[in-house]
Amino acid sequence: MTVVTHEPTALVRRALGLLSDLERHTVAVLRRVAVPMLRISLGLVFVWFGALKVLNMTPVGELVAGTLPFVDPAWFVPFLGAVEVALGVGLLVGRWITAVCAVLVAHLCGTFLVLVMQPQLAFQDGNPLLLTTIGEFVIKNVVLISAALVLAARMREVKDQA
Repeated sequence: MTVVTHEPTALVRRALGLLSDLERHTVAVLRRVAVPMLRISLGLVFVWFGALKVLNMTPVGELVAGTLPFVDPAWFVPFLGAVEVALGVGLLVGRWITAVCAVLVAHLCGTFLVLVMQPQLAFQDGNPLLLTTIGEFVIKNVVLISAALVLAARMREVKDQA
């Protein structure tokens, strides 16, 4: 009679050890680069989108104008763009990140006004579970807010590790 054992063979143990080493190495690298990459990528996106507003080449100018009808879009959209460029530069420079992220979160929270001021553009047939393209564009800012909060919480940690 043959006895079946569930003990891993030496080859399997070795492979699992190599995978574990690879994971530890990957995590060590990610700990060094992930937060700076997040800061830089977020900074580039804000400079890019802000510049489009400053240059009046943005597809969201009319959306901003309709969301804030009491403000003249001729100056407000470029002003908003300049703020976004400044926030992006702040992220790229990497100084005063907590303050930059606080302003960034406030700015991004303002984008949710579309859901209140122009729900017909954000929701299909008035159903808040069925987003339009504009609704998705606005709701994705929850992810950008989360990214800014991660940066605000982790930047000092990353600098201390350097």
